[in-house]
Order: sequence, then C-alpha cells, then structure tokens
Amino acid sequence: MRIKDRILGLNWENIQTELEENGHAHLPVILEKEECNEIVNTYYQEYYFRSTINMARYRFGVGEYKYYLAPLPDQLQQLREGFYPELAKIANRWNEQLRRDATYPRSLDEFLEQCHQQDQLRSTQLILKYESGGYNCLHQDLYGDVFFPFQVVFALNQKELDYTGGEFLLVEQRPRAQSRGHVITLEQGAGLIFPTNNRPVLGTNGYYRTTLKHGVSTITSGTRYTLGIIFHDAK
Repeated sequence: MRIKDRILGLNWENIQTELEENGHAHLPVILEKEECNEIVNTYYQEYYFRSTINMARYRFGVGEYKYYLAPLPDQLQQLREGFYPELAKIANRWNEQLRRDATYPRSLDEFLEQCHQQDQLRSTQLILKYESGGYNCLHQDLYGDVFFPFQVVFALNQKELDYTGGEFLLVEQRPRAQSRGHVITLEQGAGLIFPTNNRPVLGTNGYYRTTLKHGVSTITSGTRYTLGIIFHDAK
C-alpha cells in the first residue's frame, strides 16, 4: 500500500480530537522498517540535500540536520502531500476558533504558491542525526511570514535498540500560568503531529491561544535519526 493511502486510512476523527484535547496527536507506524532504512541511507548521499546544519555552531543544541533539495524523494513527497489536505481542514477549524481570517487552501500546491509569492522558495523537509550527548533546544520551525500550523515528525530507528535517551519534548506556554511539558517516545516508523507555533484552547471566555515549542532530550547512547515533514517552504 502506498504511503498516501496509509495516511488516508488513518482515523482522522480521533486525530482531530487528540489535537484539540492534547495539542498533539500520536500516529501509528506508517513507515515500514525498510522505508525507514531507505530514508536514513539518504543522509549519506549529499546530492539529496541543499544544506547541512551543525547545531552546535548556532547554539541550537548538539547534532546535525540536513535540508532536502526539491524535488523530494518519493517517500517524503507522499508524506507531505498525504498529510496536508486533512491537516488543512483542522487548521481552518482552528483559525475559526481563534477568529483568524486566513484560510488554508485544499491542496499543498496551492499553499506552496502562497509561500513562493512571499519569496519562500527553499525546501524545508529535513533529516536529523544525533549521537551520544546530542540534543535539540526548544524551538519553532517557522522560516518566514507564511507558515502552516502543523508539522509531523517520524522516528527512523528504534529507541532502546539503536539509541537510548532522546525523547521528543513538547512544551506549551500558557498565558498567566506555568508551562506544560510532554515527553514523547515514538516507535520506529511512527509519527507525531504537533503545532508549529500555537493552538487554540477553550477557556471560560472562549478560545485563547497558547504557544508551543519542541525539542529533543539528550541522547545517552547510540545514534538517533528523525524525519521532519514541514509544509511551508523557507526564505
């Protein structure tokens, strides 16, 4: 079964509920082990990438990530195209709750055209590699004025087998309250949908906005590979 068909077959009603209640949604294993290994192997073939970032150089953490060149490898393109339409529906619902006028178009191509009109032309899909002692500071992946409110991350190898530590971190900064943190572990091939910037939360006086940042805790042994699917392009 093609990756896009696996995405279409997900229980999107449950995903929407989980996003609204918790601010993130776990995905079952979507990528098969062989597909994960194929994506990891691209890391060592430089013609796939437009740039390599040493995280310590920019004080982002300790590790390395690479941005893929467009056109993307087939698996990544299917993931990006497969997730966008359903997530756009949820994004528009969130905009209504927060009384925003913006409406996300039905297709990824239409949305990317909006990015390109703002000179956001560079691919943002990335693969991350952390070795023992590596980590990723809390951050957001915005890349320009136009951004999509969701992104998806996939574990490409197996915790406790290929590495230890390295949990995914998601911190929600609530107005006039203490921040709320989530520590998330993903099986190889499984994913997580989470907000790129903020999300609506229902309060006593209607919906209000909370800001989220994400990162990765310290890897204590081995090597961790992760795939990031981002729907907007970068300046």
